[in-house]
Amino acid sequence: MKALTLWQPWASLVAVGAKRIETRSWSTDYRGPLAIHAAKRIPPEYYRLASEDVEFRRGVLQHLGDPLDLGDLPRGAVVATCKLVKVVLVRIPPATGEIEAIFGDFTPGRYAWILANVEPLDRPIPAQGSQGLWEWQPPEVLR
Repeated sequence: MKALTLWQPWASLVAVGAKRIETRSWSTDYRGPLAIHAAKRIPPEYYRLASEDVEFRRGVLQHLGDPLDLGDLPRGAVVATCKLVKVVLVRIPPATGEIEAIFGDFTPGRYAWILANVEPLDRPIPAQGSQGLWEWQPPEVLR
């Protein structure tokens, strides 16, 4: 199964259904099953964003709890599976205040990866992530 590594809290936002569009600087021709992997590290710029962007902080708080305390969120593990159904070039960003606009970078020229059928895992499955799309061998129970 193809997998994609996201920083926290974005990986968990996908897993709980709050984020259905992942934005990337690159496109892919791949469509199909996709595992969502939470990176081990939280990017340092996250805390600046969580402190300074009121809408972002409110969105994370609503779906995951305290945005400045991410200690309980899984890291270094696959947290959900979904289906990558479409990739579109961003030409016009969504309206300010829309949940997807809050959780993604919709700068024109980037790509919006449309996710469907998101299924959070009962328990995160530890895995070594990688950049780009990578191969993940799901346990037998998920196949």
